[in-house]
Amino acid sequence: MTWSRGLCALSLVIVAAACAQPKRPAGDDLEGKPWEAQKALLPPYPSQGGLIPFYVSPAVPFAFSVDPASVGVGQDGVVRYTLIARSASAAMNVSYEGIRCDTYERKVYALGRSDGTWSQARNSQWTPITRVDANPQAALANDFFCPERGPVQTTDEALRALARGNQPG
Repeated sequence: MTWSRGLCALSLVIVAAACAQPKRPAGDDLEGKPWEAQKALLPPYPSQGGLIPFYVSPAVPFAFSVDPASVGVGQDGVVRYTLIARSASAAMNVSYEGIRCDTYERKVYALGRSDGTWSQARNSQWTPITRVDANPQAALANDFFCPERGPVQTTDEALRALARGNQPG
């Protein structure tokens, strides 16, 4: 009798797991929603530990990194991430952005405040990524998210690309 109850309970767990909705990246729901609804879908503000640095150009006086906890590839194919730009004097700019590889465009969803909160970006339109060496979005697109072999398809693929790095040899 106990064995059959256990089997029944196990069956219920399996059915419940099969019916569960997979977790969608938060960014899928950002498009076209008012700011108040978008705020709840933004990633947590990045912490200083665990950021992944990447190389842009020797001509740029900033050190760039991405918060891996914020990286996601949406069902719409957009790679969303938190970008951190730090100057030599330790000034820091934080933004939550997206790159659409199909059209080689970028969008800024939110800007980080010094108190660790997000504010709505003033210009939240898709704009072309300029193909200059000193552009962090071009480096992210070309070296990580939209390489010649094709755009990354999953969040894990995007994180593996970032982990490989692009530091000059």
